[in-house]
Amino acid sequence: MLSLGAVPPPALILLGILSVQVGAGMAKHMFDRISPDAVVLMRLATSAIVLGFIGRKVLRTVLRDHTRGDLAVAAGFGLTLALMNFSIYQSFARIPLGVAVTIEFLGPLTVAIVASRRLRDVVWALLAFGGVVMLARGGELDMVGVAFGLLAGVCWAGYILLSAATGKRFAGSTGLALASIVGTFAMLPIGVTSGGSALLSPELLLIGLGVGLLSSLIPYSLELEALRRMPAGVFGILMSLEPAVAALIGVLLLGEILSGRQWLAIGCVVVACVGATRGQKDPPEAPEA
Repeated sequence: MLSLGAVPPPALILLGILSVQVGAGMAKHMFDRISPDAVVLMRLATSAIVLGFIGRKVLRTVLRDHTRGDLAVAAGFGLTLALMNFSIYQSFARIPLGVAVTIEFLGPLTVAIVASRRLRDVVWALLAFGGVVMLARGGELDMVGVAFGLLAGVCWAGYILLSAATGKRFAGSTGLALASIVGTFAMLPIGVTSGGSALLSPELLLIGLGVGLLSSLIPYSLELEALRRMPAGVFGILMSLEPAVAALIGVLLLGEILSGRQWLAIGCVVVACVGATRGQKDPPEAPEA
């Protein structure tokens, strides 16, 4: 059986991006029947239940041997994850999906610029940042939706920095499980209040499970595995592929038409990602989560 450790980090990120795009599209179609907050609650709860069950032995060990610092880190992970999910789904509900994703990923790219230790990585990060900015479509946009997208980007950047700084103890699925559990409890009052009886619908629960798996559990697991095997700056650059992939999906599946500027933007992102990964040394063996 192929382990995640055998898959190159860029491939993990690309697989995660494709998964989250499918899940986000499913979630967008739910908004006429259930609130974005309830969708976020389903998304986080799915990760919490599945990862909590799979990693229950590790979680018990962490909780038994925890320190105050561990509790603070777990709370930081969970609250950041909850606020990120809340913000991006509020943005999805107000502005086009591709624009919301584009705005959100200015956050990870800012991390890439700040965290890059070599001039060449800063150059690639700036090129990717410029490409993502160009991908944002013109026209009138709901500024509240834009603000929520920016807040989601700030939270995503914070989550990346927390993940990169906490090391083995909160790496991979362990950190994500704790974050999802804390995030679920943080979103519970808002999600239940806004979702109401719709949360008890078997059909919506099934769709919510699919959204949780595709847009949260699978991509976050893949992306965090990639993050612990590469510098945070390079990871932030590669995450700029998400808005580019979102734009290409719009062309291939939804019949959308991109301007010349947007095609140039996608080219900038691809060149930046290829440049950032070239010359990277093979990472040391990833620690067990």
